[in-house]
Amino acid sequence: MERGSIVENSQKNGKKKKGIIAIVITVLLIAGGSAAAFMLNNLSPKQTYFLAEKETLEYISERFQERYQEELDWNEASKENPTEQTIELTAEYNDPASGGNYGGFDISQIINNLSVNLSAQTDMENKQIAATIGASLAGVTVEGLEAYITDEKLLVGLPFTEDYLQVKDEDFGPLMYELDPQSFTGEETLELDTIFEGNGVITEEDLEYFKKEYFEMVYKDLPDEAFTQSDESADVKEESLNAEKIEFHLTEEQLKDILTKVFDKLENDEKVKELLRSQMTAQLGGSTIDVEADQMISDFETAMADAKEGIQEFQIPNGFTSTIWVYEDKIVKRDLQFELGPNESELALLSVQGTQLLDDTNQHFNYDFSMKDSSSEGTMNLTGDLAWEDNQATDSIKLSVDGMALSYDGSETLKDGKRTFDRVFSFDDSVTKGSLLWDGSSTFEKDRMNAEHQFSVESPELGPDMLAINLALEGQRIDSIEMPSEENITDLGSMSAEELTEYMETELTPGFEQWLFGIMAGSGAGF
Repeated sequence: MERGSIVENSQKNGKKKKGIIAIVITVLLIAGGSAAAFMLNNLSPKQTYFLAEKETLEYISERFQERYQEELDWNEASKENPTEQTIELTAEYNDPASGGNYGGFDISQIINNLSVNLSAQTDMENKQIAATIGASLAGVTVEGLEAYITDEKLLVGLPFTEDYLQVKDEDFGPLMYELDPQSFTGEETLELDTIFEGNGVITEEDLEYFKKEYFEMVYKDLPDEAFTQSDESADVKEESLNAEKIEFHLTEEQLKDILTKVFDKLENDEKVKELLRSQMTAQLGGSTIDVEADQMISDFETAMADAKEGIQEFQIPNGFTSTIWVYEDKIVKRDLQFELGPNESELALLSVQGTQLLDDTNQHFNYDFSMKDSSSEGTMNLTGDLAWEDNQATDSIKLSVDGMALSYDGSETLKDGKRTFDRVFSFDDSVTKGSLLWDGSSTFEKDRMNAEHQFSVESPELGPDMLAINLALEGQRIDSIEMPSEENITDLGSMSAEELTEYMETELTPGFEQWLFGIMAGSGAGF
């Protein structure tokens, strides 16, 4: 949520809309987030409502895990064990109308002779990463680029020096301050430890905290009389299902009371602020991250305080209503809507309406997301059919809005542990259209994997066989990562600015020039 997301009526319309966003996000927390909190027997309408939400989400997750269990197992194993993966990238270009050479260079030959190789070793438990990269283009080969990372230091190997260049995390700030005191404070670090902390992923512990402190709090505050239950059929994909209809309705006063309590708790929740800080650090990094994070936390506190006060000024004339139809413990139809705004003349109606039918082999969904206010209205439609049976898949998903459509169509076959797939991502509007084609195969086992991918683009201007990018991947478990010997390390972080300048001028620069000359002479390219 942005700073000042809910403001008084006298402020600008842009800030009023930010207020709507703040309330919408929190209302969705109430409607959907609390679903994971409870699983009870002898269910009341309130309990049945949230249990249906929970069962539906878990069912979708289980179907995904069943389809891609081998890939998920390999991903988990790579977090718990040292692994090595190699990637080879090549390209193919075929344009009969290109006319041959450009300035003495044949574009197709250059692209078709391009090769990039990357090898990466990771040991997340011991906080070690090693990577090497090489490339070949038009007869020029570059090798010897290496990097080693731990939570304490960064080492770089270059093809024109035998030593590895090292910068320790603790030395980065003082070194940069000496080089540029105007831009650095001396307290900066490389934030290397964040590389091994899940890359900003919310942990199970974090989720458990939100479940206990927020979802359960909201659940307990929801009055039982806000839920009513009845039997009503639901028409889904040409089927009439004998479903349970559960309506969840909060009055304007009830909704405001709950929102105020949530905003107040968020404003003063130190754990949430620390989580926001760690997420920002992991996602962005950088030398000024502490200052930016402090500002973000301050903005967050202000936004929650403004939201807590501003919610009382907002109009929500019909309260909040969410209706679901439940069949075989899963949601098959949904109708959620509420109207809100800074005053009666600036109300916005938000709604989610649609159906879904989920079973072990097929998952169908069709939803409309709509917004209407005094000046505009629009609807986004999301529809999909996913099928997985006898180790074969046929999938189709389409997102349509305002004459523009994004779609995905894919097919997969899993045989003897090898997955073969053909996937197409398409874009189409009134002006242009095109598709990204992705096909290939992959095999995942507990201790090794390999895959081949080919990507190409098709459009009115570009044929499907004109340009293709190929990726070949191999992965395996390894015993450990071998780090460079201390005898072959030049510690840049321990140098003064004068020593670093001298090292660059007397060692690195001459070595680079000699290496570059050797490449040019060996290739005969005459750069």
